[in-house]
Amino acid sequence: MKKYYQYLGLILIMVFGFYYTEKVALIVLNKNPLMQEINAKANNYKEDFVNAIIEDNYIIPGINGKVVDSKESFYNMQDMNVFNSLYLVFKQVKPDVSLEDNKDKIINQGNNYLNKISLILENNNNLSNYLKSKNIKANILTNLNNYKRNNYFEVINNELENFKELDNTLSLNKENKHLCMINSNNIDLCKKYKYYLIEPTYILNNNIIEIKNKIDKGNIILIKDNTKLEDLLILLKEIKYKDLDIVYLSELISEENN
Repeated sequence: MKKYYQYLGLILIMVFGFYYTEKVALIVLNKNPLMQEINAKANNYKEDFVNAIIEDNYIIPGINGKVVDSKESFYNMQDMNVFNSLYLVFKQVKPDVSLEDNKDKIINQGNNYLNKISLILENNNNLSNYLKSKNIKANILTNLNNYKRNNYFEVINNELENFKELDNTLSLNKENKHLCMINSNNIDLCKKYKYYLIEPTYILNNNIIEIKNKIDKGNIILIKDNTKLEDLLILLKEIKYKDLDIVYLSELISEENN
């Protein structure tokens, strides 16, 4: 029993020793002129978060805020010993209302603060071949029969009978973005595995004239298999005209502030 208390005493001394040493180091660090300058200017680089917008069963993702990590920024500038905003290190600040806390809601629109848009293909076909040849990013609906490892496109789990098997395969291959385009057959399954629930903003299906002028930042566009290549070209031209970046769906709905 005596040895027990001796060991306990040593452990407590070590714990409090580390705690005290860290506190002293922090006090010394905060007196450093460079650290003081970083702290004084930190608020100039702060970015407020943008809350996600929830309406009924739908959600538009928010955007994280950013604050300067003074300590890491100091270490980044320490060798130069002079303040340089290019060497600032930031920490993400989660919104009060976040997609990550509301995965039971349906996403049919990315955040329209960002000039981004996403395309979803039903299958690998001549349309997908064209997009790939032009290095245009897109997502593709995937099941166990048509899944190809390390495909150019970002995959959406569209499997029903073997959903979990494909989920495991995607995770094993580090391609699982936990995306699910919902329908009446799979919504409960997608909710069960806490996938992001996706519903397209628009569906391109021989209706390019109808939707062309509606295209806007944050849109998610499903391109049906029977879409003509000339209609896809009109869509891409409109996206370019409106100066929108075509990104993978995981980037469009991400709340990371980059």
